Amino acid sequence: MLRALLLSLVVLAAPTWAAEPRELDWPALIPEGAPVIPPQLAPLHDLSQLSDALAAESAPAARQQAPDAPVVKSLDGQRIKLPGYIVPLEVSEEGRTTEFLLVPYYGACIHVPPPPSNQIVHIFSEMGVRVEDLYQPYWIEGKMQVSASSSELADAGYQMEAEKIYAYELK
Repeated sequence: MLRALLLSLVVLAAPTWAAEPRELDWPALIPEGAPVIPPQLAPLHDLSQLSDALAAESAPAARQQAPDAPVVKSLDGQRIKLPGYIVPLEVSEEGRTTEFLLVPYYGACIHVPPPPSNQIVHIFSEMGVRVEDLYQPYWIEGKMQVSASSSELADAGYQMEAEKIYAYELK
């Protein structure tokens, strides 16, 4: 009797275990054997040399390091959880970011050259997220699509429809 009860509990709990997304880090988005391109963290503009800070923001975008970097095809269709920084592309009338690039470090695509395309995920979110501070990292959960996309800021090697977006907190 006890054995049957334990077995039924395991069977009932199995869908819960299966529903958990796979937690990834950024190196997991680079195929084995592919070159790892170190980030170019030098600022695009020397603001001390500009009389008008707005001129820096209207300057031409920096060239992306590797706009067609190889991707990990086996990630297609997997539910994943990935931390990163939000680079807004679309903001709703309510002030919620509904389309954005997720990048591995602060300032990518805005103040420093965009990372390789296999280090950028183009995220779509119906509900969106209110981004108060670009320094704040977030966890994004959803189904990964290995599909290239382009935006005015950079090319991405992956796309995702966000199911959950929440602040990344250090433990």
